[in-house]
Amino acid sequence: MKIFIVLGFCFSILLSASAIKDEPTGVITFTSKRDGNFEIYVMDADGSNQRNITNNKASDFSSSWSPDGKRLIFVSDRDGNNEIYSMKADGTDLINLSNSESREQAPSYSPDGKQIIFVSDRDDKNREIYVMNADGSNVRRLTNNELYEETPVWSPDGRLVSFTRQIVTEANGETVKNGEIFVMSPDGSDARRVTIKDGFDSAAQWSRDGKKIAFHGFVGDGFDIFVVNPDGKDLKNITNDESADFQPGWSPDGKWIVYCTGSKDEYDIWLIKPDGSSRRRLTTAADRDQNPAWSPVVSLVTR
Repeated sequence: MKIFIVLGFCFSILLSASAIKDEPTGVITFTSKRDGNFEIYVMDADGSNQRNITNNKASDFSSSWSPDGKRLIFVSDRDGNNEIYSMKADGTDLINLSNSESREQAPSYSPDGKQIIFVSDRDDKNREIYVMNADGSNVRRLTNNELYEETPVWSPDGRLVSFTRQIVTEANGETVKNGEIFVMSPDGSDARRVTIKDGFDSAAQWSRDGKKIAFHGFVGDGFDIFVVNPDGKDLKNITNDESADFQPGWSPDGKWIVYCTGSKDEYDIWLIKPDGSSRRRLTTAADRDQNPAWSPVVSLVTR
C-alpha cells in the first residue's frame, strides 16, 4: 500500500511539473487605447503587471522587439506623421530612426539585430518595403510594385522575408483586389506566393524554429488566425470563431500564440496554442488592446 501511495505522489509531482513547464513565460508588449490614446504597454505572459511604457499624448503602436530583448521599435506620430522610433524595453532612451515626412509602418528587426525592415510611402503613394540599418542609416527600397505591400518580417534564419502583397484578380467579370502572404529573399528578389485562399491575409509571423507561419486571414464574414507551412502547405484555421481575430505572435518556445480578438472597438489580448486549444484571456480593458508582440528573451525584466 505504501508503495502505491509513494508512486501516486511521485506521479502527481511529475504532472504538476509538466503543467508548470507548459505555462507561458516572459513578457508581451501590446498597444492599448485604454488611457485615451494609443500607447505601448508591457505585461507578463500571464496577463499580470500591465504598465504603460510610452506615456505620451501621441499615438504609439506596432511595437517589435530586438533579438536580444533589450530594445523596442515602434511607430509614433509624435512629430506629426508616422515615424519609426527605438527605445529601451523600459521606455527610456527614445530615438527617432526614420526622420522623414512620409508615413512609416510595421518595423521589424533582422535576426542579427543589425537591420530594420519596414513599410513606407516615401517614394510614391503606394506602400513599399524598405530596409535600413538599426541606427536608421542606409535606407534602401526592396519592392517596387503598382500595388501595396505590408507587414514584412524576417524568417528566424534570415534567409527569407514574409510580407503581404496586394494582388488583383478577375472574378465574375469584376476586378477583385486582395492581399496574400508572400516570401522573398532579403534583397527583394525571388518573391513567391504562400497563401492561395479567398480573403485578405496579413500580419504573418514566423515560429522561432522557422517551420510555421501564423497570420490573420479573412474567411466568411470575419478574420481568423491561421497557421501554415512556409511552402503554403498544411493550412489550418486555429480560431474559427465569430470574433474578429488579428495580429498573431509566437512565444519563444513555440508553444503559444498571442493575438487580439473582439468586435467593433473592443479588443483584448488572448493566448492560444498552435493546435487551437487552451485559449485564455490576458487583458480586459474596455477599449482596444492590440498589436501584441512576445519578447524573444524569456528572462527580460522591464520593471
